[in-house]
Amino acid sequence: MIVSLSDQLERVFLRLGHAETDDQLQDIISKFLPPVLLKLSSAQEGVRKKVMELLVHVNKRIKSRPKIQLPVETLLVQYQDPAAASFVTNFTIIYIKMGYPRLDVAKQCELAPTLLTAMESKPEPQQDSLMHLLIPTLYHMKYPTEPSKASPFVLTEKPKTVHQLLEFMLDVLLMPYGFVLNEPPSRPAPSSPQGGAAAGAAAPAQNLPQPPPGMSLYAVKRVIGEVQWSPEQLEQCKLGIVKFIEAQQVPEVETVVHLVVASSDTRHSVATAADLELKSKQSIIDWNNPLIINKMFKVYLGDIPLKTKGASVKRELKHEPVSTRVKMKILPHLLRSRLAAECFPANIQVVYDGLFGANTNNKLLSLTLQFVHHICVVCPDSNKPLGLMLLNGLTKLINEYKEDPKLLCVAYSAVGKLSHRMPQLFTKDIALVQQFFESMCKEEADVRLAIQEALSMMVGAYANLQGALLNLMEALVAAYIAKPEVQVRQVAMKFASTVFAPDHVPSRYLLLLAAGDPREEVCGEAQRALRSLISKKSEKEGAKPMPSFPEMVSYIQEKAAERMKSPAKFIVGTSTLPFNPATFQEIVLYLRMCLAHSAGATPTSQSLIDMQDDAPLIGCYVQSLLGNETPPPSFALKGGDTSPVQVYMDLLQQLLSAVGGISVMYCLLEVVSVCPEKLGPRFAHRIDWIKGLMNTNKEDMRELAAQLYAVVVSTMSGNELKTAVQNLIKITKDTHSPETQHGAILALGYMVGRYMSRRRGLNMGEATPKEDEELITMATRTIGSVLDSGSPLLTVAAVTALGEIGRNGELLLPAEGDGFTKLNLVENLLSRIPSGKETGKMKERAVQTLGFLPVGDGDFPHQKKLLQGLMDSVEAKQVELQFTVGEAITSAAVGTGSGAARDVWTCTEDQYLPPANVKSNDVVSWVLSSILSKYIVSQNPHVRQAACIWLLSLVKKLSEHKEIRTHLKEIQTAFITILSDPDELSQDVASKGLGLVYELGGEQDQQELVSTLVETLMTGKRAKHTVSEDTEVFQGETLGKAPDGHGLSTYKELCSLASDLNQPDLVYKFMNLANHHAMWNSRKGAAFGFNIIAAKAGEQLAPFLPQLVPRLYRYQFDPNLGIRQAMTSIWDALVDKYLKEIFQDVISNLTSNMWRVRESCCLALNDLIRGRQADDIIDHLTEIWETLFRVLDDIKESVRKAADLTLKTLSKVCVRMCESTGGSGQRVVGVLLPVLLDKGIVSNVAEVRSLSIQTLVKISKAAGSRLKPHAPRLIPALLEALSVLEPQVLNYLSLRATEQEKSAMDTARLSAAKSSPMMETVNMCLQHLDVSVLGELVPKLCDLLKSGVGLGTKGGCASVIVSLTVQCPQDLTPYSGKLMSALLNGIHDRSVVVQKSFAFAIGHLVRTAKDSSVEKLLQKLSTWYLEKEEAVYKSSCCLTVHAISHYSPDVLKAHAGVALPLAFLGMHQQNDEQGASGDSNLWAEVWQEHVPGSFGGIRLYMTELIAITQRALQSQSWKMKAQGGVAMATIAKQQTGSLVAPHLGMLLNALLQGLAGRTWAGKEELLKAVGSVVSKCSVELQKPVAGQPAVGEVLDLVLKECRKESVVYKVAALRCAADILEATGEDRFQELAEIIFPLIRKNQPGSPKRGGDDDDDEDAKERELQMEVLLCAFESLGKAWPENAQTQSRYQVEVCVLMCDRLKLSTWRVQLGVLQCMKLFYQRLLLLEPDQRNSGLLTDILSQTCTALAVPLDSDQWECLVEKSRQQLQRSLATMETDSRPELKDKAQTLRRKIQGLP
Repeated sequence: MIVSLSDQLERVFLRLGHAETDDQLQDIISKFLPPVLLKLSSAQEGVRKKVMELLVHVNKRIKSRPKIQLPVETLLVQYQDPAAASFVTNFTIIYIKMGYPRLDVAKQCELAPTLLTAMESKPEPQQDSLMHLLIPTLYHMKYPTEPSKASPFVLTEKPKTVHQLLEFMLDVLLMPYGFVLNEPPSRPAPSSPQGGAAAGAAAPAQNLPQPPPGMSLYAVKRVIGEVQWSPEQLEQCKLGIVKFIEAQQVPEVETVVHLVVASSDTRHSVATAADLELKSKQSIIDWNNPLIINKMFKVYLGDIPLKTKGASVKRELKHEPVSTRVKMKILPHLLRSRLAAECFPANIQVVYDGLFGANTNNKLLSLTLQFVHHICVVCPDSNKPLGLMLLNGLTKLINEYKEDPKLLCVAYSAVGKLSHRMPQLFTKDIALVQQFFESMCKEEADVRLAIQEALSMMVGAYANLQGALLNLMEALVAAYIAKPEVQVRQVAMKFASTVFAPDHVPSRYLLLLAAGDPREEVCGEAQRALRSLISKKSEKEGAKPMPSFPEMVSYIQEKAAERMKSPAKFIVGTSTLPFNPATFQEIVLYLRMCLAHSAGATPTSQSLIDMQDDAPLIGCYVQSLLGNETPPPSFALKGGDTSPVQVYMDLLQQLLSAVGGISVMYCLLEVVSVCPEKLGPRFAHRIDWIKGLMNTNKEDMRELAAQLYAVVVSTMSGNELKTAVQNLIKITKDTHSPETQHGAILALGYMVGRYMSRRRGLNMGEATPKEDEELITMATRTIGSVLDSGSPLLTVAAVTALGEIGRNGELLLPAEGDGFTKLNLVENLLSRIPSGKETGKMKERAVQTLGFLPVGDGDFPHQKKLLQGLMDSVEAKQVELQFTVGEAITSAAVGTGSGAARDVWTCTEDQYLPPANVKSNDVVSWVLSSILSKYIVSQNPHVRQAACIWLLSLVKKLSEHKEIRTHLKEIQTAFITILSDPDELSQDVASKGLGLVYELGGEQDQQELVSTLVETLMTGKRAKHTVSEDTEVFQGETLGKAPDGHGLSTYKELCSLASDLNQPDLVYKFMNLANHHAMWNSRKGAAFGFNIIAAKAGEQLAPFLPQLVPRLYRYQFDPNLGIRQAMTSIWDALVDKYLKEIFQDVISNLTSNMWRVRESCCLALNDLIRGRQADDIIDHLTEIWETLFRVLDDIKESVRKAADLTLKTLSKVCVRMCESTGGSGQRVVGVLLPVLLDKGIVSNVAEVRSLSIQTLVKISKAAGSRLKPHAPRLIPALLEALSVLEPQVLNYLSLRATEQEKSAMDTARLSAAKSSPMMETVNMCLQHLDVSVLGELVPKLCDLLKSGVGLGTKGGCASVIVSLTVQCPQDLTPYSGKLMSALLNGIHDRSVVVQKSFAFAIGHLVRTAKDSSVEKLLQKLSTWYLEKEEAVYKSSCCLTVHAISHYSPDVLKAHAGVALPLAFLGMHQQNDEQGASGDSNLWAEVWQEHVPGSFGGIRLYMTELIAITQRALQSQSWKMKAQGGVAMATIAKQQTGSLVAPHLGMLLNALLQGLAGRTWAGKEELLKAVGSVVSKCSVELQKPVAGQPAVGEVLDLVLKECRKESVVYKVAALRCAADILEATGEDRFQELAEIIFPLIRKNQPGSPKRGGDDDDDEDAKERELQMEVLLCAFESLGKAWPENAQTQSRYQVEVCVLMCDRLKLSTWRVQLGVLQCMKLFYQRLLLLEPDQRNSGLLTDILSQTCTALAVPLDSDQWECLVEKSRQQLQRSLATMETDSRPELKDKAQTLRRKIQGLP
């Protein structure tokens, strides 16, 4: 053996040595290199040495010849051999590395997948080498554009390989261009078998070089490899990797990082390609996938040694962090991920690296700060270490970084967000606030703004400070609230208002300072903070809305004193103030608010009139403060003995003296007026000062000062009082200064009024002293004299003064006559009311004064005239004035009993009681009758409106009056009459009046009132207005309203609402509550106090709320504006807690028969569901959805729109609920899915379907894992919807299309279905499936597969099954059999696309199936293929097996014994059918993928192949028989030379069995096979082996076939027989001659031909066939001519004659055949042998032959003969010329000359 091996090697050496050209050398290397390498495993040392020598020689030869190709393919196969010794594989890979780059690009691409396969279970350095070869090839690879086509790499089964490949690719992408590794020379080679570990172990001893960013030393070495790529090659490699990722060869999740790294490449081509791919996948990638995010963090940070992780990574394997360029690409993607922000500690490491890393830059800093913002928004607020580290990092950055202000802005903003998220970190850190304030003072404007925003967000963190920290904060705010920078002041103010309690005095003081700030943004905010009152709820809990009055006054006093001594004081003219005027005014008003609050009133500082209403309450409190001899202890400490009231007054005076201000003047007047006896005298010495105020240029100021003057002077003694009056009379007459006159007139009026009021109060019995009376008369006349002055200012003052006197006592004037009399006054005033010249103020005051005249004078003579004049003075559009007229009429009608006579400062209207002995002048009865009989029924709508307002005023103010009480029904009728007026205000006033009337009646009255009202409202009966010529039919903007009482619709609805509750009297409550006219908010309207009545009505309605509320809620959305406003008002007044009832009512009325109700219900529901929690509406969800689906198909468009709006809102609300964690989300999903699936997506209404699908998709995204329990229901329903929702026209088109069109269309349809929202939802569900759900889901999927009708459904099912095999392969195993069975049932679908989908699914499913199931499947497919004749069965079998081969190659390998023989048979499918060629190609692909070359494959599976081909031959189908025959022939041909027992016998027997029986198309192939096998294996067949047929048997059978009728078949049989006879030398000539001779004779040229031009084609075919038969006959004769003397002697002459005859008479093709036959005949002719010679016979035969040969020689084709042949022919012809026969002699001469004459 040693010798022979060595010899063989020597021979190879010799052949190598003799190889002269590259081609020769290449051939020898290709042939011998693989086997020589195998010899390295020899046990013999000598052999191994020889091989090494040989390899050294080869290396030398190859290295200098780069074009020589090596047998890489064979070497790769050899390399993968698991049995090969490692020594062999180590050398094999050397030559693979050498040879692979030499291959042309196409071949490299073809072998690329094999490189990957070869990597499995090989040492790491070798794997690196293979990947190093593979990566450059990727650039040239071609990937299929359609996903259905097989991709070059099948990586699904090789997770380890994929992982290694992706790691390597990442290293390649990170590799910088032109990097050089500077390393000590002693380094171990990277490809050494020890790999990285050994190198890593040696690392500490060496001074290791620095790898590039992102890479480890080991990674660099393996990327560099043995031959480093040039920068251009590296660029190509990177582009190749991006292309590989684009082609989706590996899961997207694994490759996101690669694309991100590639997008940061320094070369434009790589970065652009990666960027485009990333953008296209942006929406698909789940940025919250831990795989992606963890990988990104790992790449970003490198291998950071963590203390917690124990031993660190070896230095050579330690990855560096990536470069800044890559970091800037990674960060934007981390910003998209919620998970990235939650990954602690990686997130904080990224932050610190970005903020303080050595290589950071501004852009990275900016991105890092964005990431910090992202963390602040997303991270859980419980992660304290994270918050602390973030805060430290940010403060450090703020302290140290000074370059880019924009970045500082972002950093400050991040601190703000962090404080919002984790306030607990900040609460105790006041130093940070101080630092920020300080920075704000120093930084530039932009940064200042950012700090302002940050501090504003931080405020919340300090809201609950206590003790020392609170004091610190107070000091801090105080220090900064006065800084020059406006933003600093603004933030300080915000801290003051938020951090401290509303009753914290020092902070209120700071806010007051801010409230006087010159900048609007500071003062406005501070004023709002000071004036915002806390809610009642907070008040109940103990929170006070403001400090107490004494405390606040004391603090202000203290601060004012301090400031007066400091530079902070403010100088105005000659006065020095402690505060600037704006601040001082705010302080004073705030003190007034504190005073009101402490007094128990509502603190306000907006309207002086509102403030005056609280005066009596404040009076009580001031009295109590003044009554306490000792001030509160806190006060005494600070302010000595001065009482808070005195300090307050001092402050007011101080401010008034310097600056003035009407509100300040009012405050002073108020505090003195509420307690005149005690406080008036304190101003006695300041009378002149007050007079000065009476002369100012502001009218309101003079009026207030005049009142103060009157109050102060009234407290003086008699003489002083008289003197003052006389002075005032004097000033009044002095016309030089109208302002002084004005003040004097008013003061005179107020003083006289006060005097008379006091006289009336003290002693009504006593007459007024005469001198006083004269003085008063004089004063009154003086005032009267001004009435007719030309100055409106003085006139108004005079009217006001007279009114004030008349209110408090009798005017000391004559009743009538000449001069200034009472009558004269009444007429004067009445004439002013309708006058167009007078101002509104004048008219108001005139009306008021008229109303006051009968109040102070019980015997006023012109009372009725006055009242009549007021009622007749109505003008258009004077609504406000009519309220004043109403008040005046009420006062004048009651006369001396009116509350107008009270002192407004000290007594409220309710507390006032008229003196007992006053004379009554009540004319209410007359007034009421006038209004009811004349004015309410007036044809003028303005008069009616005015009368209604007067009537309301009478009922409200005189509710206890007997006249009112006895005329309730008449009053109600009057109000009802007005209720139908088109004017809204008239209606509203009437409705309020009706409510008041009802409240006043007794039980009996109330019943009557209700029934009248209900009848009028429901029947529409009302008093008609008669129309005369001057009636204004249409007024103002009412044109276009229906004249049928349209205005009543609101009240009708209110009435029906009350009736439905069986409580008709509730209609009054509703009217009180349906208060929506702006008039009631005005001063006049508010005086009626309807808000209090409404509150009462609300309480009374409480028992009916459950029934009321739902209706009301719905009514708020009524299309009629009036009804909507009215009901909204009632709703706001009543509703709190009736959600359940509202839902029931709204839902039940969604399908009401009135469109208006349906629409209002939709809108109501839309409002109702917004912002609700799941528990509130979950019980109603199903009903709401179902009902709204119905309403969405409503007949009225506005209703449909409303329903659509509501459904969209409902959808959003439901999606939000599904997002919530906990049980509620799960419940909502459970309730929603059934209704959407059963009613929504299958609806006939397009809008319903569309909305259902959108909602489902959103829910599936939001609900996530909560979908799991519902998957068995959800997935099948959505899959069915894929077909239901597809336009039906597509089915129609598909049926009408051609096969090719249909296939293209179906592919497009399926693609559309898979990318539809339904499929998106299904895919989301699938992510959360596990074994608990599969048991329910799989049977439904099986049913769908069997019964599903649409293309989309079937394709979708298949897709779901594939996803399941990937998602949960182990869990799916028990169900795989069922699914496989269902898929098989449907695989014969008419649509090729469905077939492919099902096959695709089966291809994946077999991986999870049991072996027995797969075996059964393949057996079934095999049976179908062989037994079913329909093309659809064959194509589906082919597609299925191909899919298994492609997607589950391991499974196919395990069952190769069944699958591969079937594939082999399928390869031979004949291509006459449509699609058959495609099928045979797919079968061939399966066969080639799984066998080591066709020869080896057949050898390996010989038994199975013979079995299946035999089955095919025995098939009933002729086509299958033919296919079996062709397959059998292939086996025979491929194995011919190497067939031995027992395979030879098996094969031959199979072939012979196939030959038996009838002839069928394709049977010829069997004959060819038999001929081929027997001729090639004749030696083996001679050996006697059991079960192996003898040659004789074979010949018998074949000769039998030769006698068959079919000419074509007969020809094949003859050829077969001839081949066998020639190979075996058997003599069966006799039998053959019996068949052949008749054939030759039958085809004589003399045979008659059929005529007719039509038959030309048939004749041509016939002739062709005859020719074929003749050729075959002669070929067979030649081959079968035996070397048997007996047979030859019997047939030689006959054969010769036949040949010569045909030679003379035939075409050249036949002649050629005959000549070939003749050659064989003479070669074997025994007559030519010396011992067998018979001269006579031989001469005869030869002479015939020569004669015949002359015929073909007589041709013009001599030129084609080569020179040698010509010479040989000439010699033969020269011999022929000597022949005795003249014809031969002549012929020979002619031919010879012709040849000689050739050129």
